[in-house]
Amino acid sequence: MNETPANHPALLPAGLRDTLPPEAEIEAKTVESIMDCFAAHGYARVKTPLLEFEDSLFAGSGAATAEQTFRLMDPESQRMMGLRADTTPQIGRVAATRLGTAPRPLRLAYAGQCLRVRGSHLQPERQIAQAGIELIGVDAAEADAEIILNAAEALAAVGLSHISFDLTMPHLVLQLLGEDVSPALARALDRKDSAAVASLGGAQAGLLQQLLEASGTAARAMPALLAIDLPATAKALALRMAETVSAIQARSPDLALTIDPVEFRGYRYHTGICFTVFASGEQAELGRGGRYLCGDTEPATGITLYPDTIVQVAPAPALRPRIYVPYGTKPDIAATFRAHKFATVAGLAPVENPALEAARLGCQHVFQNGDIHAVTGTK
Repeated sequence: MNETPANHPALLPAGLRDTLPPEAEIEAKTVESIMDCFAAHGYARVKTPLLEFEDSLFAGSGAATAEQTFRLMDPESQRMMGLRADTTPQIGRVAATRLGTAPRPLRLAYAGQCLRVRGSHLQPERQIAQAGIELIGVDAAEADAEIILNAAEALAAVGLSHISFDLTMPHLVLQLLGEDVSPALARALDRKDSAAVASLGGAQAGLLQQLLEASGTAARAMPALLAIDLPATAKALALRMAETVSAIQARSPDLALTIDPVEFRGYRYHTGICFTVFASGEQAELGRGGRYLCGDTEPATGITLYPDTIVQVAPAPALRPRIYVPYGTKPDIAATFRAHKFATVAGLAPVENPALEAARLGCQHVFQNGDIHAVTGTK
């Protein structure tokens, strides 16, 4: 087995990689397709810095990203800074400060790169792309539904129409059990192990088992969830879930929705209904979002899509076909090709066989003898 030497210039730290042609262009086109869809629904694009001072980066919901944040000293101010691990807390900061007096509801969109201290077993990458939207200033089921429906439309725009949203209420279990759920019980709930939940759930074991049964498709799970005799605060969450499902189905009755009332891991700053989106037949998450507080007090909801994962499961977008334009071709001819969505690769010196040169440079076409010809052996 060949291994890259430790001092090889191509060796990168674990979880980091170069993205080469054509994958880099495919990812960029995917992101822009998603962002175009968000913009069409009134979400205004913002751009936040890669680095911030720790005290602002970890304020509010940003505290949940502290363990995943790379830190460094700013040589100018001598203050500690952090490299963002997630964009959502930054959007919350912008909304609460720079856009604090902007009319509500405030609709913002973003796209960019994040860096994390550690990857996971399923997602070992530490540098990840994000593209998302945030709807700030409204606490309503219609707002939750809008985020989900806009994400579904954005994914359909890149060729992913067979998707499902898994809706959860992470605070439901915490309201029943308190903040300190034992690791053993958390694993049992995660595995949907009814027997283990019965032995570990204590006084709430019966309710937890009923919640386990109220999982699955929205059509089956929602009636079961609403039939459970829950405490008032937990009941309010269940009713909110029902309102959200109803609002989604009123506009997109065929969108696949599943309910998981006992899922509560991985949503440390969320305060209400959360959701994860999957492609049909795929285990990888395409995006994740939910309700949270912006600036500690203002209601907000949003979703972050993961372009790195999306491009792995979506049909590859059509890229500009490449045409080799031999040395000496008039500039207006090449400009005409570009106007017709070709990528022109200009010859910088005369060559004996333009078709062979076109193939060598990965072009699908060559301009020769006054006409366009297909190049054999290329895609």
